[in-house]
Amino acid sequence: MNHFPSQWGKPRQENVDEYNTVPLYNNLPQSAAGPMTRTQQPIVTGSSVIALKYKDGIMMAADNLASYGSLARFRDVERLKAVGENTIVGASGDISDFQYLQHVLDRVMIDQHCEDDGHTLGTPHIYEYLFRVMYNRRSKFNPLWNALIVGGVHKGERFLGYVDLKGTTYQNPTIATGFGAHLAQPILRKAVEGKEDTLTEEEAIKIIDDCMRVLFYRDARSMNKIQRAKITEAGCEITDPYSVSTEWGFAEKIMGYGA
Repeated sequence: MNHFPSQWGKPRQENVDEYNTVPLYNNLPQSAAGPMTRTQQPIVTGSSVIALKYKDGIMMAADNLASYGSLARFRDVERLKAVGENTIVGASGDISDFQYLQHVLDRVMIDQHCEDDGHTLGTPHIYEYLFRVMYNRRSKFNPLWNALIVGGVHKGERFLGYVDLKGTTYQNPTIATGFGAHLAQPILRKAVEGKEDTLTEEEAIKIIDDCMRVLFYRDARSMNKIQRAKITEAGCEITDPYSVSTEWGFAEKIMGYGA
């Protein structure tokens, strides 16, 4: 059996091959088998990314789990990428799409460096570029999964934006993707919005950890091993993976969970 999904072809037809013994489609030319759909059915995916503004810059976080369907398969995947000196991109959705975007961004930054014209790409430029790339290649990506958060500091201004393949782009003091948009966003709004100019780094870290803890409790595709990123005028910093503390004692007296 060929275990590579790209070689599986289309499903067999039971009315022609009742016992599924003949690969009817795999040997047909591409034009007959239909268009190549790339990752329209994502195989390895990552869950939520969250981000917020605080008084010194931007803080982001994502866990290190990449799920193979419902299997918690890859536990050391980094979904936060530093681009240039003052920008970080966080991705949720299909991991292969994010790997492709990493190569695209690396090429752009290399070209920019080689031009040596005194100009550097800031966070708003990277944000706009990613929107164009993702929107123009939406037929090759999965529009239901892929979403990016772009955060950084540009000319003293904090920038935090969201972009996905449906053409949705917006900027906000707090952003969350995946299940985080339902579970973490209310916490972020209550704790951050209206206070982003006075929020300290220590307070921002606590909010981030609290949100990631809630996601671990409630999102079956997340884990408590996370990475946190900080972007200030001094540059980008991504922490090593660490675990947020959890407490399951509340379940002891709940029927079906306790002893």
